[in-house]
Amino acid sequence: MARMVVIYGKPGDPDAFDEHYVNVHVPLAKKLPGLRAYEVSRGPILTPAGGPTPYLIGTLHFDDLAAIRAAFATPEGQACAADRRILAPDGADVQMYLFDTTEV
Repeated sequence: MARMVVIYGKPGDPDAFDEHYVNVHVPLAKKLPGLRAYEVSRGPILTPAGGPTPYLIGTLHFDDLAAIRAAFATPEGQACAADRRILAPDGADVQMYLFDTTEV
């Protein structure tokens, strides 16, 4: 399994962010070819070390990294990527991690 983790910082207008994320971005992302599951954080996000905390974390599940690359090469993937730039226009407001996982 592979994961794409997207971590958003606190937006300037949380209500507008939430409305757009739930009603526009999630439906776009759910059209990604090969998407197996999509999870979103709920409630406060805590960090053991303190400091600034993320606003929202989205985790997308795919079969492997090749499936992630293939999904984002499609028109649906391009639309999703473009919409992400609406949610976090400043690249400093979002972090993305793509990785394979193994059960231990």
